[in-house]
Amino acid sequence: MQPVYVTATAQCLPGAPVGNDAMADYIGRLSPEAERFGRLTLRQNRIRSRHYAIRPDGGSDWTVAKLAGQAVRSLLDTAEVDAGRIGFLATATTQNDMLVPGLASGVHAESGLPPIELASLQSVCASSMMALKAAALQVAAGEHRAAIAVGAEFSSRYFRPGHYLGTDTMQADGTLPGDAEFLRWTLSDGAAGLVIEDRPAAHGLSLRIDWISLRSFADRFAPCMTGGAVRGAGGSLTPWSLYGEGVADAARAGAFQLRQDVDALYRMLPVWLGEFMRLVDDGRIDPDAVDWFLCHFSAHSLREEMVKLATRAGCMIPEERWFTNLYDKGNVGAAALFLLIDDLMRSGRLEPGQRILCAVPESGQCIMAYAGLTIVGDSQ
Repeated sequence: MQPVYVTATAQCLPGAPVGNDAMADYIGRLSPEAERFGRLTLRQNRIRSRHYAIRPDGGSDWTVAKLAGQAVRSLLDTAEVDAGRIGFLATATTQNDMLVPGLASGVHAESGLPPIELASLQSVCASSMMALKAAALQVAAGEHRAAIAVGAEFSSRYFRPGHYLGTDTMQADGTLPGDAEFLRWTLSDGAAGLVIEDRPAAHGLSLRIDWISLRSFADRFAPCMTGGAVRGAGGSLTPWSLYGEGVADAARAGAFQLRQDVDALYRMLPVWLGEFMRLVDDGRIDPDAVDWFLCHFSAHSLREEMVKLATRAGCMIPEERWFTNLYDKGNVGAAALFLLIDDLMRSGRLEPGQRILCAVPESGQCIMAYAGLTIVGDSQ
């Protein structure tokens, strides 16, 4: 396996930043009680602004494929590599625009790339790391000289009132169950991507990909973040396609609402930290040698719990080495890791030889992914 490098980064964030006071204008108003819950959620996640691909009238000029395609076009505008040399495209998202075909086909159609090999990765946040590893392995194995990994989300389309009004989950006071309301005030839209090559860029800085580790713990946890299923009284999940007499019954039961079991999410924290400690024991992670820690987390309150656990375990990376954009760009799911990398690369704070540790915990059904990168090249 030959060394591989991230040689270009780019992002696509639709529209102007949306502040907290304007959120309800975009995702829509359900009731004063629901907005009070939203303010409580915002105090917990501390997100100040985000981007939405949806307009206040509920319309949009975007799709997930268009967001990712624009990020790929921006990559091609800035990368040294010619588009014709790129032989592989891996895409990541939580929910595609359509059930069929896969997202990678839609992104390819929007990207301006010639005929190419594809991979569509669909999970939640960790699908970004799946796409990155797929692209890196293709190049490392010599299958292709260059590849692209891109992640995109269009969550706001699922948060409009029409997805809740008239469903069994809507309560008499105009509120939703907490596991449905939480995500309305947490998730946002955007895309970002990376170019991976078999050599560093001729000019500027590149990131050598030293290793990537991704591990599922779905054998220990039930689904935590769900969409497309109806949850029964005992916690069982029925896929929308098998519920009732058809799509209308499933929609009325709330099958197409995004739900997050926050209590289950916090029960995953020790497992995520345990995976970190396993990689320390294996010699892949040296906390003292990490210069930049890019940890994706969905809320500031979750970060605080992560810090407490890591400090107690004696493996805490000092918070001054953490790099985050959550508070200004929100939680963009499968695009979050690539947004972090792009913003860090543009920060002007990197030097050759520095080491980056990326961490992506996923609450879908408990996945933990880490990656080690080293900065190479000329900082001038």
